[in-house]
This record gives sequence, structure tokens and C-alpha cells, in this order.
Amino acid sequence: MENYIVSARKYRPTTFESVVGQQALTQTLRNAIRTNHLAHAYLFCGPRGVGKTTCARIFAKTINCLTPTAEHDACNQCESCVAFNEQRSFNIHELDAASNNSVDDIRSLIDQVRIPPQIGKYSVYIIDEVHMLSQGAFNALLKTLEEPPSYAIFILATTEKHKVLPTILSRCQVYDFSRITVADTIHHLQYVAQQEGVNASEEALNVVAQKADGGMRDALSIFDQLVSFCGTTITYEQAIAVLNVLDTDYYFRLVDAALAQNVSAALLLLNEVLVKGFDAGNFVTGFAQHLRDVLVSKDAATAQLLETSDAIRQHYQEQAKRCQAKWLFQALDIVNTCDINYRTARNKRLTVELALVKLCTLGINIQASVQPTAPTHTSTAKSAPQSAPANTASAPQSVPAKPASAPVDDVAKPIAKPAPKAPTPAPKPTMGTMPSLGSLGVINTNGVGPTNPNNSTASATTSTNSVKRNNPFTLDQLKSAWVGQIKNFQSEERFKAMLTTYDPEMDSENVFHITVANALQKKEFAKFGKQLMDAIRDTLQNDLLQLHVRVAEYTPSQMAYTASEKYKLLNEMNSHLGELRERMNLQLE
Repeated sequence: MENYIVSARKYRPTTFESVVGQQALTQTLRNAIRTNHLAHAYLFCGPRGVGKTTCARIFAKTINCLTPTAEHDACNQCESCVAFNEQRSFNIHELDAASNNSVDDIRSLIDQVRIPPQIGKYSVYIIDEVHMLSQGAFNALLKTLEEPPSYAIFILATTEKHKVLPTILSRCQVYDFSRITVADTIHHLQYVAQQEGVNASEEALNVVAQKADGGMRDALSIFDQLVSFCGTTITYEQAIAVLNVLDTDYYFRLVDAALAQNVSAALLLLNEVLVKGFDAGNFVTGFAQHLRDVLVSKDAATAQLLETSDAIRQHYQEQAKRCQAKWLFQALDIVNTCDINYRTARNKRLTVELALVKLCTLGINIQASVQPTAPTHTSTAKSAPQSAPANTASAPQSVPAKPASAPVDDVAKPIAKPAPKAPTPAPKPTMGTMPSLGSLGVINTNGVGPTNPNNSTASATTSTNSVKRNNPFTLDQLKSAWVGQIKNFQSEERFKAMLTTYDPEMDSENVFHITVANALQKKEFAKFGKQLMDAIRDTLQNDLLQLHVRVAEYTPSQMAYTASEKYKLLNEMNSHLGELRERMNLQLE
């Protein structure tokens, strides 16, 4: 029976041409070999599994080849190449710094440097995981690394360049290896599958590439795992089942449910994900990435930022056509906020569910925000400045018998309800309630009450000549409008947090309230109340809407009794206790 060799070893590159995803670095090394511009020390750094040690071995093999090809590659036929392929070369030395990191290990290596090569031109010393060397080992290597013998070349490899001493870095040519792209990984996996006689779908290989996160060694290891389970045919469903990866179809379905404003479907989909054993936090993170991918798919210029297969890319583009850019921006903000709050939330599932509810009601808020303003309000606002200079003195005293302009009269005819003669009086505050936001939307920051409309230029919009909007609304619509205003206070972190925390509650037809924790939060609402209520009134098309801000009442907890208080209470219950204390001459501590 033939010994099995894993794909990561079997298909390890043997030439610079076969290295995947590092064309710029391999071309630089080939040019250095061709022009004989070889440095005495190199540092290869980058993520795991991207080809650092492989390139070091190919480089060492090529520079020692006795009969290189016209393209300056190793011939694989000379004694030096054959010895290297059979792992018996005395010119190439590898040291694992993770386990040989002491000063004695480096001193032993330095002693080997003094021995010239027997076959070939150079003695190459490859030190893997060089960042694991101790401080003393680094210092012992410094002098030799700076002035090695002419035949000695050092190649240092590490995944954490920041841990290498600056004095070491200054003595090396630094090559930064990049992560291998998803497209390159899929292309190489297709080649390996063809060589192994495995029929793998592009969607399944895309899952493998995403799971590998830019490492080709990891991708080949995952591929072997799938082959062990699936055999000669690998499907997308089998890949996500073996690798325990959440199907991207869930994210597509969730976006469709949010666009359809189907809260039930979104919550049931979340429950299905949790039942399958997936973490809600990972689900939120993956959904945020999905929304980002949909956003970049809307523009052909940014579509190249989407790293996936062609079939899935087309699916993203189709969904992007159904999503407004404004909706995607706000959805990303909601999901990102949920991701931040998830780590500190006690009820984590409820946190995710609330985010999904906000996501499903987001379309209502956007539709309300893009609704054109009512014609009556627009016409009145336009005509008010024209008539204001002529009637400034008489406006507060009486209502003119004739309309100020014809457009106002024409627009006001279809209105069933007449304009109210006076603003609705604010209800009496209770339980430390802040004065309500009246129809003007103006609040005194000291909490005294609404400002006098006669002393403000904004009173023109609320005069008896204007027609006020009074569209009916439900509590759900009010809460949606309330949540939709969070985006207008992004720079006010404290007020934004209060809008997120407190939910409005209806008192009567056009009056609602919220209950805050303390007087400081009440002052915050007094500061931003006008801006908030103006936006909510425009969203709900109701100028009569009023807000009451209440401060929650807290009953102080009863403190524990002191020794004196305990004695006084017991003495009241039994007067003989005092006599006993005097006879025994007892003292209270």
C-alpha cells in the first residue's frame, strides 16, 4: 500500500513559477539570481501558510544549482539539486527557532558557518520562527549576520515581524508576503482537485478559501478533510456541513425579510440558526460582513472588493439592485451597534432580536422620511413671509377676515378639520415631569415651560392662519419614528444612548411620555427636545404631537440599624432592658 501524502506536502511548490499569489516577490528573487545581486541576509515575513519557507528553500536550491536553466531556475538534475530533493544536502541548513532559541543553539550555528560548502557556491541557513529567539540569542547572531563569510546567506522567516529586533531588521532585506486572495486559492484548489480526480463545485471551494483566510497550507488541509468525508465529489452542502460554516443563504433570506418588513420571518430565521448550534455573536458579525458585501456590489467600481466566486457574486449583485444605499447605510449602523452591545449584554438573544426588529422597521422610517411635505403646509409656509411684514402689528390681536393670499385659501378648502384657534395647552406635570413639548416644539432648558410664541419668529408657522397636520398614527409607528431619529444625533453620544434605551408610551391621542432615570437626563431632553420633536412630527405628519418627560421615583433603601438604634428599638419594646443595662453597667460599642 502506497504511503499517503497530504496535499500541503505533495503539491508544495518546487519552482518560483509554481508559488501561488506572490508573483511580485518571486520575480524580485529571480531577478536577483539572474543579475547575481544576492544579499547576505533576508527576512521573509507574513501570515502563516503563504509560502515563506517554501520560497526560502527554492531560493537556496536555485542559487546552488550547478547547471541552471535559461530562465535561471534549478535544473533538478545536478548533484546539488538531487541532494536537496533527497533531503541530504550539506549546503542548506534549517533551524527551528521555536525550539532552538537559546544562546548555545545560535553559537552552534555560528560554528557551522565557518565551514565552506562542499558542493555548490553558498551555504544557506534558514531560521524559521526567528521571532522566538531570546534576547541573548539575537545578540549572539548580530555580528555574524552583519559580516558573514562570502559563501554564507541567512534567510530568516517569521509571522511576527514586530517582535524582531530593529538591529536585526536593519541587517536584512525585508520581504513582506501578502495573504493569498480567494480567487487565487480557488484556482489552485481546482488544479489540485483535477490532479486528484475530485469533482468539487466552485461554491464549495469558495467556502474552503474563505475558511483558510489567505493561507494556502490551511486551504489544502481543509481540502483533504473534505475529500475524506465526501470522496470524489464535493458539494456546497457537504462543505458547510463538514466545516460547520453558516450558509450564506441565511443572510440573503434575512435581507429579503427585512426589505419585506417581515419581523416574524426574521425572528424565525434567527431561531433556526441558533437551533443548529451557531453562536449569535458570530451570526451578527457574519451578517454585518454580508451587508458590506451587498453595499460594495451596488457599484461596479467597488465590486472588485468582493472576494467570492462568480456564482455568489452574481447573487450579491441581484440583491444589491433591490436595496437602497440609504437603507444599507442605516442597516450597517444597526448591526454594528448590535455587535458592540452584544459583548456586554446580559440577554444576548434579545439584543440580536431587537436589532432585527429595528432592521425590519427601517424601511418604514425611510419611506416616511422621503415622503413629500403636505401641500397645505408648504403653501402656508411660503405665503407667511409675504404677509408677515404688513400684518406684524395686527397679527397678535385678531384674525383677518380675508385670507393673506389666494394659494392658502385654495389649499385650505379640501381640509375637513378647521385650523385650531389656539395651541393645545400643556397638561399639568406629575411625578417631577418636565413640561411637555408643545406644538411649537420649543422647551425652556430650565424646565419652567414652553417659551412664549409671540416673542419668537418661528410663530409664523403655528399662527392661527396655518393649517396643522393631524395624521393618525399607531404606537408602533411612533416607536419606529423615535428609533429613526438616532442617526440625527450621532455626535451626541449621551442623548443617542437615551434614545436607544427609553421607549415612548402613549398617554392620549397626540400625547406620549418617556420615563428617564434622573434629572440630568431630563435636562438632556430639554436641550435637544425641539430638534427631536420637529423631526418626529415631520415623520408622522402630525403637528399636535406632544412629549412629556418624567423622572422615575426611587424609594431609598432602608439602611441597617446601628448598635444605638437597635438598643433604642428594643428598649421601647421592653422597658426592663434599660434597668438591666444600668445594673450590669453595660456599654454600647
